[in-house]
This record gives sequence, C-alpha cells and structure tokens, in this order.
Amino acid sequence: MQKQQASGNWCDIFHQGYIPLERHSFDSEREPCWIQQHKVQEQRNLHAHLDTYNMLCAGKKSYFAAAVCIITVTSVLTASYLRLQRLSHQPKIIQEGRRCRGKIANSTITALKGNKTFIISPYFDDRESKVTRLIGIVHHEDVKQLYCWFCCQPNGKIYVSKAKIDVHSDRFGFPYGAADIVCLEPENCDPTHVSIHQFPYGNIDQLPRFEIKNRKAETFSVDFTVCISAMFGNYNNVLQFIQSMEMYKILGVQKVMIYKNNCSHLMEKVLKFYIEEGTVEIIPWPINAHLRVSSEWHFMQDGMHIGYYGQITALNDCIYRNMGRSKFVVLNDADEIILPLKHPNWKTMMNSLQEQNPGTSVFLFENHIFPETVSSPMFNISSWNTVPGVNILQHVYREPDRKNVINPRKMIVDPRKVIQTSVHSVLQAYGNSVNVPMDVALIYHCRKALQGDLPRESLIRDTMLWRYNSSLIMNVNKVLSQTMLRPQK
Repeated sequence: MQKQQASGNWCDIFHQGYIPLERHSFDSEREPCWIQQHKVQEQRNLHAHLDTYNMLCAGKKSYFAAAVCIITVTSVLTASYLRLQRLSHQPKIIQEGRRCRGKIANSTITALKGNKTFIISPYFDDRESKVTRLIGIVHHEDVKQLYCWFCCQPNGKIYVSKAKIDVHSDRFGFPYGAADIVCLEPENCDPTHVSIHQFPYGNIDQLPRFEIKNRKAETFSVDFTVCISAMFGNYNNVLQFIQSMEMYKILGVQKVMIYKNNCSHLMEKVLKFYIEEGTVEIIPWPINAHLRVSSEWHFMQDGMHIGYYGQITALNDCIYRNMGRSKFVVLNDADEIILPLKHPNWKTMMNSLQEQNPGTSVFLFENHIFPETVSSPMFNISSWNTVPGVNILQHVYREPDRKNVINPRKMIVDPRKVIQTSVHSVLQAYGNSVNVPMDVALIYHCRKALQGDLPRESLIRDTMLWRYNSSLIMNVNKVLSQTMLRPQK
C-alpha cells in the first residue's frame, strides 16, 4: 500500500504522512507542497479577477466606464496581491517531532553560505507585530530571498517564515550595506533561536543557529549608553579617549559600548581598566575578515565592499542591543562629546528637552570642530605629555560655521522608538526628531581641522569645556595611575 501511494502526487503523499520530512532529501528542483499550493491559489485568484473584469467591463463603450472598470479591477488585483504577499510571509510548519539542531553561533559577524549575507544578531521586536528582526549586512543586488527557520520546543515543530529584506538606504554607493532581515514569528510559540537559509526547504542541521535577543522584557539598568563604532586603524589616541570616557561619566553615562576592530597595545590596557570597572563593554568587530572595508564613508570606485568599517550596521546593532537596558542611547565617536550649556549633565538636559518636545524620540546635536592643531597654553600638564593622544583641555578654539555647509549632527535617541538609524540621522523611527539649539548643547569635536587655512584670529575661543576641568583632571590622573601609564607619586 505504502509503495503504491509513493508513486502519486508528492504533495498528496506528504499530507498522507508517507514521507517523513526530516528524512527526505530536498533539492532546489522540488518545492514543498505549501509553496505549490500558493502558486495554484495565485493562479485561481488571477483567473477569478479576470472573470470579474470580463463580467463588469464587457461591452462598455465609453472611456469613462472603461476607466472605472480598469481602476476597480486594478484595485482588486492589488489588494489580492498584497494579501497573498502577507500570506506568503506567514510561518509554515514544515517539520514535527524532532530536536533543534545546528551549532549555536557565537561570533559577532557570521557569514552565511555564499558570503553575500552576514548576520550580526537577531532581536525580538513586537512594536508592530511579533517578528524576529535580524541585523545584518547584505549585497544589495545579489541577496533577494532568505527564510527564517524557527524551532519551537518542546513540541519539536519547525516553522519556516519568508523574510522581508530591507537594505538601509544609506549605503553611500557601496555594494554591501546594513540590512534588516525581518520574519514573522509563529503565533503559538516563542522561539529562542533562528537559522537563516536561502530556501524554504532543505537540511539546516549544519547551519548556525542564532539566539534571539530581547525576548525577555528587562528593566532599565542605566540612563545613558554611548555607542562607539568602530574602533579601528590600530587606534592609539589614548589620552583623548580617557578624557572622553571621564567626561561621559561626569555627564551621566553608565555604559559605553565599543565595536572594536583593532587598537594599540597601550589602548588595550586602558580598555581592560574600563571593562573591569564596569563602564565599557567590548563587541568584537572583525568585519575585515569577511569584507574589503573602506576607512571612507563614501564609495571611491576602489573595489571596497562596505564603508567606514560597517559603522552603520554596528550602530543599528547597538540600538537594538540596548533597547531594553538603557533609557537613552548616545550615538557618537570617541573624539566627540555632547556638551550641555544650560544644564550640568545629560539627565537634566534630556528631562528639559523631553518636556519641551513631547512625542520626540530623536534629539540631534550640532557638530563643531575644535582643531587639534590650535592649542592654548592652559592645562599643559607635564605628567600627561608621555601619554599618546590629544589633550582636549588645550583645544578651545572652534571653527566658524561655513556658508552653505550644514554641520552634521549626532544623536541621543530613545532606542525603543528607533527602527533604523544612519550616522547623522535616523532613517525610520516612531515619534519626531528635533534639532537641539546650539545654545542648549553642542558637540565638542576635537580632531583634524576642516578649515585648516584659517588663522587663529578667525577661530572662535570657546572655553565651555573648562567648566569641568577640576573633576576631569582628577579623574584622568586616577585612570593614568591605575593603568600604570604614568608614575605614581
């Protein structure tokens, strides 16, 4: 009996239980029956709508009547198409009664087969519907179709869900870019892990499984988390890094997350100190092991795959990683400090800004350059001179605004309201964005001059940083002593 049935239609055999799916050998030529069923249903719907068109529009002589018919049928077809699209993304049970297999991924960046898709981490997101949102990097042309494979225990059911692949608009010309890979989750289970496959059928036992983060609700453990991405180029600006870290702490930061590609041996010692202190969390970021990375933000026709060490992907991951842990997330670089002018710290500043701007989730602060080549003789602390890096207390001259050039901005955001972010603005968010006036706060950015030809007389002397000099000097000296970067007295 079983042998006879096996010669029939493959879908019929499956539904009658004659081919256990977990033992069946799939290939790309043979589609699962639920995919076949969708195609058959689409054809039936199309024929039905064509019949409707013939019934309604046959014999219509006037242009107006014909236009009405065309609009009506087009609307019906569009609605049907959208309904089928939603249906095609619904999770389907394809296996039952088996254990979840596959090795748990433990790298920050995991390449999928073919090296066109790279997974950072999946996050549970129920702000609109129950989905798993994977932060990743994809080739914007070559990656067209991906599927999430969810394993639901203890019932052992395997669900497949077609992914929506949303490549972020800010690729700046590079072939690879940050992407959200979004899959609807099964309604009747809360999967803890997901695998990503190019097909909705096949064997995924050898594919990595990713833990879905943010599954459990957390209470805020900190008010402010700074996200720094990415540390690269054998980073060795030790003194300025310590000064920035201590300024962050003075202003109210409890956690700094650094996506680290590489840094100097001396910088490693400083990071170790802050990790042990509990301030810094390091996210390994070996992106150049997978892609040809550029240190520029825009594509230069030089064969590079992705810009600025994948900074945008890291920033998005940092937002989702801190969605349930931090009230605010600050997106800036290690040489940038958001300095409040009307408030003593970030907490009072943000309380005031939120009160003045209800419904706002993104606060943008204007960047101002304090050239590291123009210095003041004040705070020339001899014990700091042996530490590599810039002493920001000596750089209090900022460049004037340039005509017809908009100063870029960095952000403090409510992470629960952000969907996608770029470097200088959010791409998608719930709630409003507001530009914070310069008399409230600005970004102190001590770096190489952008207007290097300007004489000192054309620069603006701005000593607002000196308001913090006593606490900053004391705290920096403490770090230098404890990291053995200067002799103890």
